[in-house]
Amino acid sequence: MADLLNKVGEILPKELGKTPQKIGEAEGGVSFADLLKSSFEETNVMQEEGEKAATDIATGTVKDLHQAAIALGKAESGMKLMLEIRNKAVNAYREIIRTQM
Repeated sequence: MADLLNKVGEILPKELGKTPQKIGEAEGGVSFADLLKSSFEETNVMQEEGEKAATDIATGTVKDLHQAAIALGKAESGMKLMLEIRNKAVNAYREIIRTQM
C-alpha cells in the first residue's frame, strides 16, 4: 500500500504540492487571499458611499439624484456579490468536511 502511494506522488505534477499562494507569487501574480481582501475593502467603500447617498437623499442635501441612485445600486450589487461568494465558500467548506468523514 505504501509503495502505491509513493508511486502516486511521483506521478503528480510538482505544482500540486504548492499552495495557491506560492503558485501566484511564483508567477508574479496576486495571492487569492490578497484578491479577496481587496474585494472586501472595495465592497466596504461602495457600502459607505451608498450609505452617504441614502443619508443625502433622506435629508434633502443630495446634489445629483442620478449619481446617488447609482451609488445605491453599486452598493446593493456589491453586497449581493459578497454574500454569494460567502455562501459558495461555506458550501465548499461543508462539502470538504463531508468528504473527509
